[in-house]
Amino acid sequence: MSDRIWIFDLDDTLHNASAHIFPVMNLAMTQYMMDALTIDEASAHKLRQHYWQVYGATLKGLVRHHNTNPHHFLHETHHYLNLPEMVLQVKRLRHLLNSLSGRKLVFTNAPRAYALRVLEIMGIADCFELVFSVESTKFHSKPSVRGFQMLLQTIKAKASDCVMLEDSLPALMTAKQLGMKTIWISRQLKKPSFVDYRLNEVLALTHIKL
Repeated sequence: MSDRIWIFDLDDTLHNASAHIFPVMNLAMTQYMMDALTIDEASAHKLRQHYWQVYGATLKGLVRHHNTNPHHFLHETHHYLNLPEMVLQVKRLRHLLNSLSGRKLVFTNAPRAYALRVLEIMGIADCFELVFSVESTKFHSKPSVRGFQMLLQTIKAKASDCVMLEDSLPALMTAKQLGMKTIWISRQLKKPSFVDYRLNEVLALTHIKL
């Protein structure tokens, strides 16, 4: 169906952020918490893990419990990343995206400026009609249902028309509960029941019939 809507996560879905970006970003986030909350590294690391488990994002915990300014946090943890040297190119990705019929957009917990920069470096920014960032969700980041609902309202679409491609299982669980088709980008072999398809990489999308 040509009115299908393809919703792509960005980091570790469209490109490998774990290789060079996440290690640096994780250090920056831990350092931010050490400075802002006056705690040591071990405590900051533990608190980050806790917020990640409870909210799916460090930022949501900081905003909710410590009145952190989300824009300041995102700027401080992303602005110095040397993205042209850190982003790994994915050959044939542009060709794959152009071959998909229907609408295509990016839904990411990353800040807008970072997401647009990564997509530009990869040469695929113009393949998407929309980049729905953490700012777009008013910081109700995935897997929050509110963020998904804001996205659906923005694109004026039903969840049943959407296919979500994502490396995060909690986000896919929300997508499935809302009625989306779910594709898990992961090298793990066992897939949970709320995942319709599991692919090693986004390029393998050409191998499945939806």
